[in-house]
Amino acid sequence: MTMQSIIKKAIKRLELEGKLLTPDFYAEAFCKEAQKAGMTTDDCNHVDRLQKSMNKEFQEELKHYRIKTMHELARFMIAKLNRTSPSHCAQMLDAQTLLGKRILQVVSVLHNKEASDLAQKSIDLLNSSPNPSQLEQYRQSWVNFLTTYDDTFLQTLSSYGVMDTKNLKDSIQNLNLGGSDTTSSSVNLSKISSLLISSLVPSIASSVNDKIASVSNKIRTNPELLDSVSIAQEIKAAISLRIALDKDSVKEMVESIDGVLDKLSLRLIDMIEKSDSSTIEIQKIKEELEQYNTQETTNFKVAHKKLFTIALALEQNTKLLSKDLKDHSGEVNQLAKKIATLEAELEASRQESKEDFLTKLYNRRALDELLEIKEAEFKRHGHNFSIIMFDLDKFKSVNDNYGHDAGDAILTAFAKILKNEARTEDIVGRFGGEEFMAILSATDTKGGVVFAEKVRKHVQKARFMYKGQRIEVTVSSGVAERKKHVSYDAAIKSADEYLYTAKTNGRNQVAYKK
Repeated sequence: MTMQSIIKKAIKRLELEGKLLTPDFYAEAFCKEAQKAGMTTDDCNHVDRLQKSMNKEFQEELKHYRIKTMHELARFMIAKLNRTSPSHCAQMLDAQTLLGKRILQVVSVLHNKEASDLAQKSIDLLNSSPNPSQLEQYRQSWVNFLTTYDDTFLQTLSSYGVMDTKNLKDSIQNLNLGGSDTTSSSVNLSKISSLLISSLVPSIASSVNDKIASVSNKIRTNPELLDSVSIAQEIKAAISLRIALDKDSVKEMVESIDGVLDKLSLRLIDMIEKSDSSTIEIQKIKEELEQYNTQETTNFKVAHKKLFTIALALEQNTKLLSKDLKDHSGEVNQLAKKIATLEAELEASRQESKEDFLTKLYNRRALDELLEIKEAEFKRHGHNFSIIMFDLDKFKSVNDNYGHDAGDAILTAFAKILKNEARTEDIVGRFGGEEFMAILSATDTKGGVVFAEKVRKHVQKARFMYKGQRIEVTVSSGVAERKKHVSYDAAIKSADEYLYTAKTNGRNQVAYKK
């Protein structure tokens, strides 16, 4: 094995152990990989050479404490020197431990849940006489917290005053939330209420439902209601009614158009049948042609004459039809304009929707918009994120064997599992068909794989029931990390390729770059 491959394996070991790339951690990982490969280097044998130069008492202590690295040897020697005054050393250790506990108690009451939880766990650890490996684990947790902590969310309050992230108390006290802002807020609520009332008016239906009118009147007379939680459900119900009214109106218009088309069809048939002589001639020709067989000699002159008679009849009927269509061209043009208007309004309604009608998750359009926002945060602040593509295995066989209603039920149930497993800051949606996407904030590939495995195991253990029958369902997924790709489009493509790998390797698994 070459030195270059040992270096790569050492760096990989640090990534798997979640340690930062520091000289000490790297030296430790490098020596372990070198020893594993059977390679001897002078840099990894400093401790052994120094140990041999010490007396037997020191050598026994080094073996007892399992000193492996120069960093550990230095700490051991410092501790040995400090213990020249045992009572003083014990007092210093107790004082340092007590100080650490008090600092952690202070952190535990601060207004950051993650830091508070970690501080409380650290206090519990110190009270339980931990071993060095446990202390190192929690030290690494604090390093990770400081590395990933992001206080940019405080800038959302910058419009109300200057934010000092070093002194939150003064920042909150100096926020401009008084008098003039209240007036401004009222003005803003009035403007918002006017826009909201306008949006509740059906765009296609000709009348407003009584419930919609009641909600609109409440908001119009008291815009401050928009700040209350109680009005939210009423607004949602009013929006649903408004959509239902528009749908019913569109349905009536389509039925009306169908009726007009039926009338036009009947009128065309009636116009053709008005020429009784032509109809009789056509019927006679049809009967005579049906009597012909392969043994008889066909009189093509007679057939030609009869076909010519049909052509003349059709020409006359076509002229009559053309005249009738010209008489009704105004009505047809008006219907065409109505159809174009309806199509435009339906397309606008479809474009405005960001929710998948079946699963109630984000739809493809919403996912594209949210990805643009995540990409902007990544480019501006370096906020990393992971993309996971999910696909239900053998979903076509579910539709074929149980019907599309069963397939819809499976999609809805999986959407609930995906939403329940996701964090508040994560984004999940239906990418199309049986394919779903998850966008995990502040998450690398390793975290994405953990999330994907949780979803996979949840689906595998779940009981998908339809009309008393249990349907076995599994899911495959592919994971990609944004910062390892040149663009988010490349990350999506990579996640999709890993999903394909999971499918081809047997399904019911998570694939990613290892």
